Amino acid sequence: MADYSRRLPVYLLLDCSGSMMGEPIEAVRQGIKALLSELRGDPQALETAYLSVITFDSQARQIIPLTELLQFKEPELRAGGATALGGALEILLECVESEVRKSTDTQKGDWRPLVFILTDGSPTDTAAFERAVQNIKNAKIANIIACAAGSNARTEHLKRITDNVLMMNTLSAGDMAQFFAWVSGSIKMSSKSLDAKPGLPLRLPPPPQGFVIVP
Repeated sequence: MADYSRRLPVYLLLDCSGSMMGEPIEAVRQGIKALLSELRGDPQALETAYLSVITFDSQARQIIPLTELLQFKEPELRAGGATALGGALEILLECVESEVRKSTDTQKGDWRPLVFILTDGSPTDTAAFERAVQNIKNAKIANIIACAAGSNARTEHLKRITDNVLMMNTLSAGDMAQFFAWVSGSIKMSSKSLDAKPGLPLRLPPPPQGFVIVP
């Protein structure tokens, strides 16, 4: 039996389009800083959670591969361009395929990944988005949680990816801080319940005050 720790892979898909320029993208930077601090202070999360960042503007890219928390370096984030959410989902599928260890006859694989999507608009790469939605539904690769941020965010696209969709009304630093605090709480809760029976629904902490769960 191979000797290694089973990891909880966590992927952050972050909208870096032009509408995130200024205060919103700075709030995302601060949110990631706070998220890291919270997780590094939790022994269970520190042991199990591995973090990756995929950004999308006019193009999507994985800017940080799956990395243990102590080695994780905060990414340089800049805003500009369109909203290639479809491309980001396609990259997510590729990353999960190449980075997440699968179970074999001799060892258990990693835990099912947690994916958090943050976007303030609608996908502009429609064809890629349609393809990716179908592929993600077929693959059932992860527990996906999406957050539609701000008054221009459209939840109907996110509902096609996952049933777990949050709506926050503004892109303010305060709301963004609450979102990332909720993400860290979700990761900590997941890392503590990893030995629960497989197939049970994902347990998440209550959403922050003022946030709405989209039915």
